[in-house]
Amino acid sequence: MIDEDGIRRRWEAIGSKLDERAKRMFAAAEVRTAGRGGLKTVARITGLARSTINRGEDDLDCEPLPEGKVRRRGGGRKRVAAKDPGLLPALKRLLEPVTRGDPMRPLTWVSKSMDKLAAALTAMGHPISADTVRAELTKLGFSRQHNRKADEGSRHPDRNAQFEYINAKVKAAQAAGQPVISVDTKKKELVGNYKNCGSDYRPKGSPLRVKVHDFEDKKLGKVAPYGIYDVTANEGFVNVGVTSDTAEFAVQSIRTWRDRMGLQRYPGMRAHHHCRLRRFKWGPRTVMEG
Repeated sequence: MIDEDGIRRRWEAIGSKLDERAKRMFAAAEVRTAGRGGLKTVARITGLARSTINRGEDDLDCEPLPEGKVRRRGGGRKRVAAKDPGLLPALKRLLEPVTRGDPMRPLTWVSKSMDKLAAALTAMGHPISADTVRAELTKLGFSRQHNRKADEGSRHPDRNAQFEYINAKVKAAQAAGQPVISVDTKKKELVGNYKNCGSDYRPKGSPLRVKVHDFEDKKLGKVAPYGIYDVTANEGFVNVGVTSDTAEFAVQSIRTWRDRMGLQRYPGMRAHHHCRLRRFKWGPRTVMEG
């Protein structure tokens, strides 16, 4: 008579916690111990298929597998590329016009998304998921990467002389007590209680609450920040505006800096600049000469 309660207790205590191969070997050993009718009983108690338990019996008679292996060589589901020989050649053709990086290096990257590549391959008769595309690309030595600013491009023969000239002018202005400012504008930003990158120190569990969606506020709109950096004093000034005329915005920003900060620090400032743009050339002259 088969001891079903004993098999169930041993399975719950030990067998159910083993890996895939050890489970079927445990079940096969119980079948051998139970004798006649044991296969049906063990299959019912463990929930394993009879074919799985039969494979376990084969495993009992085989040599041990290498450490860390639970399947014999060739076990498991075949790779998609193995079942579809035309998949990888089609994937490589899709990658050719969008491949980036140095072809001599072992790791390259691709600019198309996994979903787009999967959709294109499926349309070509190679059904595949985005996750499988990612796995196959990894095996081919591809990875998803951002581009990086690294190439200087062609260098003008007078480039160094230009900077030397600017540096000499800056030093002369500073020696004469005249302001030297650097101006620059940045991309437009939303106005309102929106999420920003970075973090701030606050009491634990009480982060600053901001809007969930970055939809533009129709009343507040967007503004572009324009920075004025006083090189000598090492201080900055930011002006925000909505104009799309960069030159007009620059002139107004310099005028604002001059009225609020410049005249207090440099009461004897004089206008001296060179620019081909008409508005920028006219504006600062009017502003700086007072």
